[in-house]
Amino acid sequence: MGKAVRLLVGLSLGFVAALVELPLLVFTWSSDRVVTRLAALERRRLLVFLGVDSAEPLDHQARRFVAVRAPVGLLGGVVLAWLGYGLYWAAVIAWMLVTGGLDLSNLPELGWTALAGVVLLYVEVQGIAGVVALERKVAHRFLGPGERELLRRRVEQLALSRAGIVEAVDAERRRIERDLHDGVQQRLVALGMLLGRARRNPAKAEDLLRQAHEESERVLDDLREVAWRVYPTALDSLGLGEAVAAVADRSEIPVRVDCRVDGELDGHVETAAYFVVCEAVTNAAKHSGATGISVGIRRDDGGVRVLVRDDGRGGADPGGGGLAGLARRVSALDGTFTVSSPVGGPTTIIAELPCG
Repeated sequence: MGKAVRLLVGLSLGFVAALVELPLLVFTWSSDRVVTRLAALERRRLLVFLGVDSAEPLDHQARRFVAVRAPVGLLGGVVLAWLGYGLYWAAVIAWMLVTGGLDLSNLPELGWTALAGVVLLYVEVQGIAGVVALERKVAHRFLGPGERELLRRRVEQLALSRAGIVEAVDAERRRIERDLHDGVQQRLVALGMLLGRARRNPAKAEDLLRQAHEESERVLDDLREVAWRVYPTALDSLGLGEAVAAVADRSEIPVRVDCRVDGELDGHVETAAYFVVCEAVTNAAKHSGATGISVGIRRDDGGVRVLVRDDGRGGADPGGGGLAGLARRVSALDGTFTVSSPVGGPTTIIAELPCG
């Protein structure tokens, strides 16, 4: 009830303010001081009565804000006038009903009148909510969100980012377990069987040991691949360019790399950029049917921009496990991640990572 009263008081003050603001805008068009003061008062009214948090008005914003908000205030006054008119007649009818001055012989007409009153009351409530929403949009459009609103948005973003990081970590653990189970474990089983056969059959031991040696090399390759996908040590020793070049060398599809990153990068940014390239190249090799992939990495004043494009069939799903995990990894650093993959190709993945 208290919130509803605050809204009604706030809209009423907004209507009175609009009656004052319109003539002042006309007669004090060249006075920025007066208009800025009006905008500050409006901002205070919106915060106290309507709960709308907006930024402190600047001189160049104040006049446009007041000029657009004043008609909204007049609209709010009209809506409140209709509400007052409806409440007045509701009170009159209620008084007549109590005192016996109302003819109750025509019940259908009274019923339709009551139903119409309920419908009009609903329309009035929606009208008030619409005016409040319009006040909020005007304030945010011409003044921008205030510190409280920005803080609320940041908290929501961090909550989503934290949940995304947890999901990404769980997905990465499942992927590592799957790689170890389907790759390394199976090869170790085969290696053990070969060694067992060599012990039981000395006549063929030399050939079986040769096969076991080859299988052990494949096990090491698989382990090395898993380790690279967990964290590439080349990032620490050689840098981003060499690590991405190693990804290109291991790819089954030709990869052209153009990495232009001057200076040292933050470790988190460098790691995220590497995994964007690694996952994008791996997905293209597995699913796109591409014949070539290009990778471009640039650094500017704002951060690092990673672009990966393949000439495959397209149709990549941004919500798929691999790409969704990359999006969460990039968003955790306040970066942006976009995927363009029309059917028929090409597929373009862009990650922009801010860095200090």
